[in-house]
Amino acid sequence: MTGLPTASAGNTNTPRSGASAVQAPHRRGPFAWIRNHRGLAAAAAVVAVAALALVIGTQLAPKGDTVPLSVHNAGPNGARALAQILGRHGVDVHTPGRFDAALADLRAGSSPTLLLYDRNGILGKPQLAALVAASDRVVVISPRLDTLAALDAGIHQAGVVPDAFPVLDPRCAQADANAAGQVTGQGGFVYDGGTTCYRAAGTAGMLAVSGDRRTAVLGSAAVLGNDKLDNLGNAALAVRLLGASPDLVWYLPSLEDVTVTGHGKTLDDLAPGWARFLGTWLLLVAATVIVWRGRRHGPLVFEPLPVVVKAVETAEGRARLYQDSRAVDQARDNLRAGMLTRLSGKLRLGPGAEAEDIIAAAARLLGRDPAAVRMLVNERPATEARLVAWSQAMDKLEKEVMTQ
Repeated sequence: MTGLPTASAGNTNTPRSGASAVQAPHRRGPFAWIRNHRGLAAAAAVVAVAALALVIGTQLAPKGDTVPLSVHNAGPNGARALAQILGRHGVDVHTPGRFDAALADLRAGSSPTLLLYDRNGILGKPQLAALVAASDRVVVISPRLDTLAALDAGIHQAGVVPDAFPVLDPRCAQADANAAGQVTGQGGFVYDGGTTCYRAAGTAGMLAVSGDRRTAVLGSAAVLGNDKLDNLGNAALAVRLLGASPDLVWYLPSLEDVTVTGHGKTLDDLAPGWARFLGTWLLLVAATVIVWRGRRHGPLVFEPLPVVVKAVETAEGRARLYQDSRAVDQARDNLRAGMLTRLSGKLRLGPGAEAEDIIAAAARLLGRDPAAVRMLVNERPATEARLVAWSQAMDKLEKEVMTQ
Protein backbone atom coordinates (compact mmCIF):
# COMPACT_ATOMS: atom_id res chain seq x y z
CA MET A 1 0.00 0.00 0.00
CA THR A 2 1.20 3.51 -0.76
CA GLY A 3 1.74 6.14 1.87
CA LEU A 4 3.06 3.68 4.49
CA PRO A 5 6.77 3.49 5.38
CA THR A 6 8.49 0.28 4.53
CA ALA A 7 10.97 -1.39 6.80
CA SER A 8 14.50 -1.70 5.53
CA ALA A 9 17.75 -2.95 6.90
CA GLY A 10 18.99 0.59 7.52
CA ASN A 11 15.85 2.02 9.06
CA THR A 12 16.60 2.87 12.71
CA ASN A 13 12.93 3.50 13.55
CA THR A 14 11.99 -0.13 13.08
CA PRO A 15 10.95 -1.77 16.37
CA ARG A 16 13.22 -4.50 17.70
CA SER A 17 12.21 -8.12 17.52
CA GLY A 18 10.07 -9.23 20.48
CA ALA A 19 9.00 -5.64 21.47
CA SER A 20 5.58 -4.14 20.89
CA ALA A 21 5.10 -0.72 19.35
CA VAL A 22 2.37 0.10 21.94
CA GLN A 23 2.88 -0.80 25.64
CA ALA A 24 -0.10 -2.70 27.12
CA PRO A 25 -1.65 -1.16 30.24
CA HIS A 26 -0.75 -2.80 33.61
CA ARG A 27 -3.55 -4.99 34.92
CA ARG A 28 -4.04 -5.34 38.67
CA GLY A 29 -5.51 -8.59 39.97
CA PRO A 30 -7.88 -9.02 42.95
CA PHE A 31 -5.02 -10.08 45.23
CA ALA A 32 -3.31 -6.74 44.74
CA TRP A 33 -6.43 -4.94 46.01
CA ILE A 34 -6.57 -7.26 49.03
CA ARG A 35 -2.91 -6.54 49.83
CA ASN A 36 -3.54 -2.80 49.70
CA HIS A 37 -6.71 -3.00 51.83
CA ARG A 38 -5.83 -5.62 54.41
CA GLY A 39 -7.95 -4.07 57.17
CA LEU A 40 -11.10 -3.88 55.06
CA ALA A 41 -10.54 -7.40 53.73
CA ALA A 42 -10.09 -8.74 57.27
CA ALA A 43 -13.29 -7.03 58.42
CA ALA A 44 -15.21 -8.46 55.47
CA ALA A 45 -13.85 -11.92 56.24
CA VAL A 46 -14.93 -11.61 59.89
CA VAL A 47 -18.43 -10.55 58.89
CA ALA A 48 -18.70 -13.40 56.39
CA VAL A 49 -17.51 -16.00 58.89
CA ALA A 50 -19.89 -14.68 61.57
CA ALA A 51 -22.83 -14.78 59.18
CA LEU A 52 -21.93 -18.30 58.06
CA ALA A 53 -21.58 -19.48 61.67
CA LEU A 54 -24.96 -17.96 62.52
CA VAL A 55 -26.66 -19.72 59.63
CA ILE A 56 -25.01 -23.06 60.38
CA GLY A 57 -25.78 -22.77 64.10
CA THR A 58 -29.40 -21.99 63.37
CA GLN A 59 -29.75 -24.98 61.08
CA LEU A 60 -27.92 -27.40 63.36
CA ALA A 61 -29.50 -26.25 66.61
CA PRO A 62 -31.58 -28.98 68.24
CA LYS A 63 -35.29 -28.48 67.97
CA GLY A 64 -37.32 -28.09 71.13
CA ASP A 65 -36.51 -26.28 74.35
CA THR A 66 -34.98 -26.83 77.77
CA VAL A 67 -37.93 -25.69 79.90
CA PRO A 68 -38.59 -28.12 82.76
CA LEU A 69 -41.66 -30.31 82.17
CA SER A 70 -42.18 -28.93 78.67
CA VAL A 71 -43.70 -31.30 76.13
CA HIS A 72 -41.11 -30.05 73.62
CA ASN A 73 -38.18 -30.84 75.91
CA ALA A 74 -36.56 -34.22 75.22
CA GLY A 75 -34.08 -33.84 78.09
CA PRO A 76 -34.23 -35.66 81.43
CA ASN A 77 -36.44 -32.97 83.01
CA GLY A 78 -38.73 -32.62 80.00
CA ALA A 79 -42.09 -34.29 79.35
CA ARG A 80 -42.02 -35.13 75.64
CA ALA A 81 -42.35 -38.87 76.32
CA LEU A 82 -45.49 -38.41 78.44
CA ALA A 83 -47.07 -36.15 75.81
CA GLN A 84 -46.47 -38.78 73.13
CA ILE A 85 -47.96 -41.51 75.33
CA LEU A 86 -51.06 -39.43 75.99
CA GLY A 87 -51.38 -38.72 72.27
CA ARG A 88 -51.38 -42.44 71.53
CA HIS A 89 -54.21 -42.84 74.05
CA GLY A 90 -56.35 -40.37 72.13
CA VAL A 91 -55.66 -37.30 74.26
CA ASP A 92 -55.25 -34.03 72.38
CA VAL A 93 -52.45 -32.16 74.20
CA HIS A 94 -52.65 -28.38 73.82
CA THR A 95 -49.54 -26.33 74.69
CA PRO A 96 -50.49 -22.64 74.95
CA GLY A 97 -47.71 -20.16 75.46
CA ARG A 98 -49.70 -17.42 77.21
CA PHE A 99 -52.54 -17.09 79.66
CA ASP A 100 -55.13 -15.90 77.15
CA ALA A 101 -54.30 -18.79 74.80
CA ALA A 102 -54.61 -21.30 77.65
CA LEU A 103 -57.98 -19.85 78.63
CA ALA A 104 -59.17 -20.04 75.03
CA ASP A 105 -58.08 -23.70 74.72
CA LEU A 106 -59.92 -24.60 77.92
CA ARG A 107 -63.13 -22.92 76.80
CA ALA A 108 -62.97 -24.59 73.39
CA GLY A 109 -62.25 -28.08 74.74
CA SER A 110 -64.59 -30.87 75.73
CA SER A 111 -64.42 -31.44 79.52
CA PRO A 112 -60.80 -30.29 79.43
CA THR A 113 -58.15 -31.17 81.97
CA LEU A 114 -55.63 -28.47 82.91
CA LEU A 115 -52.05 -29.32 83.84
CA LEU A 116 -50.56 -26.29 85.62
CA TYR A 117 -46.88 -26.10 86.49
CA ASP A 118 -46.27 -22.57 87.76
CA ARG A 119 -42.85 -23.15 89.33
CA ASN A 120 -42.15 -19.40 89.67
CA GLY A 121 -45.55 -18.42 91.05
CA ILE A 122 -46.30 -16.04 88.17
CA LEU A 123 -50.08 -16.30 88.02
CA GLY A 124 -52.22 -14.29 90.40
CA LYS A 125 -55.49 -15.19 92.07
CA PRO A 126 -57.78 -13.77 89.31
CA GLN A 127 -55.90 -15.70 86.64
CA LEU A 128 -56.00 -18.95 88.62
CA ALA A 129 -59.70 -18.52 89.31
CA ALA A 130 -60.40 -18.05 85.60
CA LEU A 131 -58.42 -21.17 84.69
CA VAL A 132 -60.15 -23.32 87.33
CA ALA A 133 -63.58 -22.09 86.25
CA ALA A 134 -62.91 -23.03 82.61
CA SER A 135 -61.53 -26.49 83.47
CA ASP A 136 -63.32 -29.71 84.21
CA ARG A 137 -60.32 -30.95 86.24
CA VAL A 138 -57.06 -29.28 87.37
CA VAL A 139 -53.79 -31.09 88.06
CA VAL A 140 -51.25 -28.79 89.72
CA ILE A 141 -47.58 -29.83 89.87
CA SER A 142 -45.46 -28.74 92.88
CA PRO A 143 -47.35 -25.48 93.48
CA ARG A 144 -45.98 -22.63 95.58
CA LEU A 145 -47.67 -21.47 98.77
CA ASP A 146 -49.32 -18.49 97.04
CA THR A 147 -50.63 -20.72 94.27
CA LEU A 148 -52.13 -23.18 96.75
CA ALA A 149 -53.80 -20.38 98.70
CA ALA A 150 -55.26 -18.89 95.51
CA LEU A 151 -56.67 -22.24 94.37
CA ASP A 152 -58.66 -22.47 97.63
CA ALA A 153 -59.07 -26.25 97.32
CA GLY A 154 -58.50 -27.03 101.00
CA ILE A 155 -54.98 -28.39 100.33
CA HIS A 156 -51.94 -27.07 102.20
CA GLN A 157 -48.23 -27.71 101.91
CA ALA A 158 -46.82 -29.88 104.70
CA GLY A 159 -43.12 -30.26 103.95
CA VAL A 160 -40.93 -32.48 101.80
CA VAL A 161 -40.55 -36.21 101.29
CA PRO A 162 -37.80 -37.51 103.62
CA ASP A 163 -34.67 -38.84 101.96
CA ALA A 164 -35.31 -42.21 103.58
CA PHE A 165 -38.36 -42.72 101.29
CA PRO A 166 -37.12 -42.77 97.66
CA VAL A 167 -40.14 -44.96 96.77
CA LEU A 168 -43.66 -44.32 98.05
CA ASP A 169 -46.65 -46.64 98.28
CA PRO A 170 -50.22 -45.36 97.61
CA ARG A 171 -51.60 -46.05 101.11
CA CYS A 172 -54.95 -44.47 100.27
CA ALA A 173 -58.36 -45.25 98.76
CA GLN A 174 -57.86 -43.13 95.63
CA ALA A 175 -58.44 -45.23 92.48
CA ASP A 176 -55.71 -43.69 90.30
CA ALA A 177 -53.03 -44.10 92.96
CA ASN A 178 -53.99 -47.69 93.77
CA ALA A 179 -53.96 -48.63 90.08
CA ALA A 180 -50.54 -47.05 89.54
CA GLY A 181 -48.83 -48.53 92.59
CA GLN A 182 -45.45 -47.32 93.79
CA VAL A 183 -43.95 -44.07 92.43
CA THR A 184 -40.75 -42.10 92.81
CA GLY A 185 -40.73 -39.96 95.96
CA GLN A 186 -37.21 -38.51 95.92
CA GLY A 187 -37.22 -34.71 96.04
CA GLY A 188 -40.99 -34.41 96.26
CA PHE A 189 -43.29 -32.27 98.42
CA VAL A 190 -46.11 -33.49 100.63
CA TYR A 191 -49.51 -31.88 101.20
CA ASP A 192 -52.31 -32.11 103.71
CA GLY A 193 -56.03 -31.78 103.11
CA GLY A 194 -58.54 -33.70 101.04
CA THR A 195 -57.57 -37.26 100.13
CA THR A 196 -53.81 -37.75 100.45
CA CYS A 197 -51.83 -40.58 98.87
CA TYR A 198 -48.19 -41.64 98.84
CA ARG A 199 -47.66 -40.77 102.49
CA ALA A 200 -44.17 -41.16 103.92
CA ALA A 201 -45.25 -40.55 107.52
CA GLY A 202 -48.36 -39.11 109.09
CA THR A 203 -51.32 -37.88 107.07
CA ALA A 204 -49.48 -35.69 104.52
CA GLY A 205 -48.92 -37.23 101.09
CA MET A 206 -47.23 -36.40 97.79
CA LEU A 207 -50.61 -36.59 96.00
CA ALA A 208 -53.62 -34.72 97.38
CA VAL A 209 -57.09 -34.65 95.82
CA SER A 210 -59.68 -32.10 96.85
CA GLY A 211 -63.06 -33.09 98.26
CA ASP A 212 -64.89 -32.39 94.98
CA ARG A 213 -62.16 -34.30 93.05
CA ARG A 214 -61.74 -31.38 90.62
CA THR A 215 -58.27 -30.42 91.88
CA ALA A 216 -55.31 -32.77 92.27
CA VAL A 217 -51.94 -31.61 93.60
CA LEU A 218 -48.88 -33.70 92.74
CA GLY A 219 -45.75 -32.74 94.65
CA SER A 220 -43.13 -34.11 92.25
CA ALA A 221 -42.32 -33.08 88.69
CA ALA A 222 -39.95 -36.07 88.43
CA VAL A 223 -42.92 -38.43 88.21
CA LEU A 224 -43.85 -36.88 84.85
CA GLY A 225 -40.30 -36.29 83.55
CA ASN A 226 -38.60 -38.25 80.80
CA ASP A 227 -35.86 -39.45 83.14
CA LYS A 228 -38.05 -41.40 85.56
CA LEU A 229 -41.24 -41.95 83.60
CA ASP A 230 -40.44 -45.63 83.04
CA ASN A 231 -39.68 -46.25 86.74
CA LEU A 232 -42.16 -48.00 89.01
CA GLY A 233 -45.74 -46.76 88.42
CA ASN A 234 -44.84 -43.21 87.38
CA ALA A 235 -46.18 -43.53 83.84
CA ALA A 236 -49.39 -45.21 85.02
CA LEU A 237 -50.12 -42.48 87.56
CA ALA A 238 -49.37 -39.72 85.03
CA VAL A 239 -51.66 -41.22 82.37
CA ARG A 240 -54.51 -41.77 84.81
CA LEU A 241 -54.26 -38.21 86.21
CA LEU A 242 -53.98 -36.46 82.83
CA GLY A 243 -55.71 -38.80 80.37
CA ALA A 244 -59.26 -38.81 81.77
CA SER A 245 -60.58 -36.33 79.16
CA PRO A 246 -59.93 -36.02 75.43
CA ASP A 247 -58.51 -32.48 75.78
CA LEU A 248 -55.51 -31.70 77.95
CA VAL A 249 -54.23 -28.12 78.23
CA TRP A 250 -50.56 -28.32 79.24
CA TYR A 251 -49.85 -24.83 80.55
CA LEU A 252 -46.46 -23.64 81.86
CA PRO A 253 -46.72 -19.94 82.80
CA SER A 254 -43.71 -17.80 81.85
CA LEU A 255 -42.55 -14.23 82.23
CA GLU A 256 -44.87 -13.28 79.37
CA ASP A 257 -47.77 -13.69 81.81
CA VAL A 258 -46.44 -11.27 84.46
CA THR A 259 -49.44 -8.93 84.38
CA VAL A 260 -52.64 -8.52 86.34
CA THR A 261 -54.80 -8.59 83.24
CA GLY A 262 -53.40 -11.80 81.83
CA HIS A 263 -52.29 -10.24 78.55
CA GLY A 264 -48.51 -10.13 78.91
CA LYS A 265 -46.09 -8.89 76.29
CA THR A 266 -42.78 -10.34 75.26
CA LEU A 267 -39.55 -8.43 74.96
CA ASP A 268 -40.12 -8.29 71.20
CA ASP A 269 -43.43 -6.53 71.79
CA LEU A 270 -41.93 -4.02 74.21
CA ALA A 271 -38.80 -3.26 72.17
CA PRO A 272 -38.90 -0.37 69.66
CA GLY A 273 -39.01 -1.06 65.95
CA TRP A 274 -35.37 -0.12 65.33
CA ALA A 275 -34.15 -2.75 67.84
CA ARG A 276 -34.34 -5.48 65.20
CA PHE A 277 -31.43 -3.85 63.36
CA LEU A 278 -29.33 -3.51 66.53
CA GLY A 279 -27.43 -6.74 65.99
CA THR A 280 -26.42 -5.82 62.45
CA TRP A 281 -25.42 -2.34 63.58
CA LEU A 282 -23.24 -3.70 66.41
CA LEU A 283 -21.57 -6.11 64.01
CA LEU A 284 -20.80 -3.24 61.63
CA VAL A 285 -19.39 -1.14 64.48
CA ALA A 286 -17.20 -4.04 65.62
CA ALA A 287 -15.84 -4.49 62.08
CA THR A 288 -15.11 -0.75 61.85
CA VAL A 289 -13.24 -0.81 65.15
CA ILE A 290 -11.18 -3.77 63.96
CA VAL A 291 -10.14 -1.89 60.83
CA TRP A 292 -9.44 1.35 62.73
CA ARG A 293 -7.43 -0.08 65.58
CA GLY A 294 -5.66 -2.68 63.45
CA ARG A 295 -4.30 -0.11 61.00
CA ARG A 296 -3.37 2.31 63.78
CA HIS A 297 -1.29 0.01 65.95
CA GLY A 298 0.67 -1.67 63.18
CA PRO A 299 2.66 -4.89 63.58
CA LEU A 300 3.80 -6.19 66.95
CA VAL A 301 7.32 -5.35 68.10
CA PHE A 302 9.16 -7.79 70.35
CA GLU A 303 11.33 -6.14 72.98
CA PRO A 304 13.45 -8.10 75.46
CA LEU A 305 12.73 -7.08 79.03
CA PRO A 306 15.39 -7.19 81.79
CA VAL A 307 14.74 -10.01 84.21
CA VAL A 308 16.81 -10.47 87.36
CA VAL A 309 16.93 -13.95 88.86
CA LYS A 310 18.79 -14.51 92.10
CA ALA A 311 21.70 -16.95 91.95
CA VAL A 312 20.34 -18.97 94.85
CA GLU A 313 17.03 -19.48 93.01
CA THR A 314 18.87 -20.70 89.93
CA ALA A 315 20.98 -23.09 91.99
CA GLU A 316 17.98 -24.48 93.84
CA GLY A 317 16.06 -24.87 90.60
CA ARG A 318 18.86 -26.80 88.93
CA ALA A 319 19.29 -28.93 92.03
CA ARG A 320 15.62 -29.90 91.92
CA LEU A 321 15.92 -30.78 88.23
CA TYR A 322 18.96 -32.97 88.93
CA GLN A 323 17.11 -34.63 91.81
CA ASP A 324 14.00 -35.33 89.74
CA SER A 325 16.01 -36.81 86.87
CA ARG A 326 18.44 -38.64 89.25
CA ALA A 327 21.39 -37.05 87.44
CA VAL A 328 24.05 -38.07 90.01
CA ASP A 329 26.99 -37.81 87.58
CA GLN A 330 25.98 -34.36 86.34
CA ALA A 331 25.55 -33.04 89.88
CA ARG A 332 28.96 -34.48 90.88
CA ASP A 333 30.70 -32.87 87.91
CA ASN A 334 29.16 -29.47 88.71
CA LEU A 335 30.13 -29.64 92.39
CA ARG A 336 33.68 -30.76 91.55
CA ALA A 337 34.18 -28.08 88.90
CA GLY A 338 32.89 -25.33 91.20
CA MET A 339 35.15 -26.34 94.09
CA LEU A 340 38.25 -26.61 91.89
CA THR A 341 37.56 -23.15 90.45
CA ARG A 342 37.28 -21.59 93.91
CA LEU A 343 40.41 -23.42 95.18
CA SER A 344 42.34 -22.23 92.14
CA GLY A 345 41.54 -18.65 93.05
CA LYS A 346 42.45 -19.17 96.71
CA LEU A 347 45.76 -20.86 95.86
CA ARG A 348 46.51 -18.22 93.19
CA LEU A 349 47.12 -20.79 90.45
CA GLY A 350 45.31 -18.84 87.76
CA PRO A 351 42.31 -19.76 85.62
CA GLY A 352 44.35 -22.15 83.43
CA ALA A 353 45.40 -24.44 86.26
CA GLU A 354 44.61 -28.13 85.83
CA ALA A 355 42.91 -30.34 88.39
CA GLU A 356 46.11 -32.21 89.32
CA ASP A 357 47.95 -28.96 90.03
CA ILE A 358 45.12 -27.71 92.26
CA ILE A 359 44.94 -31.04 94.15
CA ALA A 360 48.73 -31.06 94.71
CA ALA A 361 48.77 -27.44 95.92
CA ALA A 362 45.86 -28.06 98.31
CA ALA A 363 47.58 -31.17 99.71
CA ARG A 364 50.81 -29.25 100.31
CA LEU A 365 48.91 -26.42 102.02
CA LEU A 366 47.08 -28.80 104.36
CA GLY A 367 50.01 -31.20 104.83
CA ARG A 368 48.03 -34.18 103.59
CA ASP A 369 48.79 -37.08 101.30
CA PRO A 370 48.15 -35.95 97.69
CA ALA A 371 46.86 -39.44 96.80
CA ALA A 372 44.15 -39.26 99.47
CA VAL A 373 43.06 -35.80 98.35
CA ARG A 374 43.11 -36.93 94.71
CA MET A 375 40.98 -39.99 95.55
CA LEU A 376 38.41 -37.78 97.30
CA VAL A 377 38.20 -35.17 94.51
CA ASN A 378 38.06 -37.73 91.68
CA GLU A 379 35.56 -40.06 93.36
CA ARG A 380 32.37 -40.83 91.41
CA PRO A 381 29.41 -41.51 93.75
CA ALA A 382 27.00 -44.13 92.46
CA THR A 383 23.98 -43.30 94.63
CA GLU A 384 22.28 -40.17 95.88
CA ALA A 385 23.17 -40.95 99.49
CA ARG A 386 26.85 -41.32 98.60
CA LEU A 387 26.66 -38.08 96.60
CA VAL A 388 25.46 -36.22 99.69
CA ALA A 389 28.26 -37.69 101.84
CA TRP A 390 30.86 -36.94 99.16
CA SER A 391 29.66 -33.33 98.78
CA GLN A 392 29.93 -32.84 102.54
CA ALA A 393 33.52 -34.13 102.49
CA MET A 394 34.36 -31.83 99.57
CA ASP A 395 32.80 -28.88 101.40
CA LYS A 396 34.90 -29.67 104.48
CA LEU A 397 38.07 -29.83 102.34
CA GLU A 398 37.27 -26.49 100.72
CA LYS A 399 36.66 -24.80 104.09
CA GLU A 400 40.00 -26.09 105.40
CA VAL A 401 41.82 -24.60 102.40
CA MET A 402 39.94 -21.32 102.61
CA THR A 403 40.76 -20.85 106.32
CA GLN A 404 44.51 -21.37 105.87
